[in-house]
Amino acid sequence: MVSDPGVCPSLAKDRAPRCALKSFCRRIPVSAPLAGVGLLIAFLSTFGCLVRAPGLSMSMAEGDTLISVDYEVFGKVQGVFFRKYTQAEGKKLGLVGWVQNTDQGTVQGQLQGPTSKVRHMQEWLQTRGSPKSHIDRASFNNEKVILKLDYSDFQIVK
Repeated sequence: MVSDPGVCPSLAKDRAPRCALKSFCRRIPVSAPLAGVGLLIAFLSTFGCLVRAPGLSMSMAEGDTLISVDYEVFGKVQGVFFRKYTQAEGKKLGLVGWVQNTDQGTVQGQLQGPTSKVRHMQEWLQTRGSPKSHIDRASFNNEKVILKLDYSDFQIVK
């Protein structure tokens, strides 16, 4: 954990930068009015120098770029509580997005959150699902880096 969320985590206790780009790893007060905070966060995160943005939870700011990815799961995934288990797993991981049944007998949706958490959810969608489901395959499309989450929670769409 970073003791001071307004300081780059790669700063040593003596405030000396430990990362390659020293000029980008100096104390940045969170309260300072920064134009384009989202762009700054995305830029600094590529160097491991992430600061907490106002309104962004520490779990989202701590080490992962935010991404969004669409998914579709094929197999016996309807009538087996797949959406309910997907929502529960997404919430457990701190992800946001949605899940719904399709007319083709698949389940589709969108995941948003830190890359590592989204990757964990993708693996879950490919291999686990609900206890009575049988997953043939899962496809993932339209993956992109995002600066902010588009949703506030994980919803089942009817």
